[in-house]
Amino acid sequence: MIDVKEASNKAIEYLVSFFPEAEKVQLEEVELTNDKAHWFITLSYEGVSNSVASSLLVGKSVRYKIFKLEADSGEVISMKIRDIK
Repeated sequence: MIDVKEASNKAIEYLVSFFPEAEKVQLEEVELTNDKAHWFITLSYEGVSNSVASSLLVGKSVRYKIFKLEADSGEVISMKIRDIK
């Protein structure tokens, strides 16, 4: 089984492979499921805003993604948007 540091690093590598413009990537949350089969890793990062209004005011926005990884292999199973309200 991979440890939390390896799971986090794999999630970061995956994020950057899809969003190479991501800046200030930070680890926000980690969770190992009760059956120890999966890691859930939440990352935040700054990226260029899709909104014209936001781009004019701030330029960058903080985004969050949740990654589900196989705990044994470290394979990323999913990447989802995490809405913060």
